[in-house]
Amino acid sequence: MRLLAYIPQIRKAAKDENGASAVSYMTWSLFLLANISTVAYALVNRGDRGLALCFAANAVCCFIILAVAFWKRRGHARRLRCARPVTVP
Repeated sequence: MRLLAYIPQIRKAAKDENGASAVSYMTWSLFLLANISTVAYALVNRGDRGLALCFAANAVCCFIILAVAFWKRRGHARRLRCARPVTVP
């Protein structure tokens, strides 16, 4: 169920025309690190591959959100640079 909750966020970021400005790099990076550390905990301390797989999938979704936001922000910045009027001195 938790993996399905990422889909609306990914979709919203991908459709955003303002460079996915509502996506916080800091927040999603912390979520990514938390999921990665849980994968390590599950493998090292618990030996639970199922738990590790579940949190690895969550980490992948967090990474996708960060990647989409990065991609959208670069495209948005490029469009803004191209839209600026050229001033002649």
